[in-house]
Amino acid sequence: MEYYRLARSGQVPDGVVRRFFVQDDVEVAVSRWEGEVYVTTNYCTHLDCLLSSGKVIDDGLLCSCHNSVFDLETGEPITPPATKPIRVYPSKEENGEIFVGLEPDDLARERPMRRKTFEAKHQGS
Repeated sequence: MEYYRLARSGQVPDGVVRRFFVQDDVEVAVSRWEGEVYVTTNYCTHLDCLLSSGKVIDDGLLCSCHNSVFDLETGEPITPPATKPIRVYPSKEENGEIFVGLEPDDLARERPMRRKTFEAKHQGS
């Protein structure tokens, strides 16, 4: 496993979820709750909505599309309609930086074209 820098610690305040890209290919949601940093996939297992559009609540990560809630530590769905867990990645915070741990095939397995598609759609906006 290799750790990759995602962001400065101050970019993810307590109670917030933000979208980041690892190596320009893997899109993740970075959340902070009660001082702890959590990194998950950025896609809800219900209808593929962006979890970074949601928010962190007492119970976990709330998807803004249909109000599914996921446990930040395990990724398990707590509130329907989602029934499948989201992926949770190992993370660490050192010297004011947030890092995510990925296996070599994680870079190939996640949505490699999503950022390029996003940027192409929003060029010149």
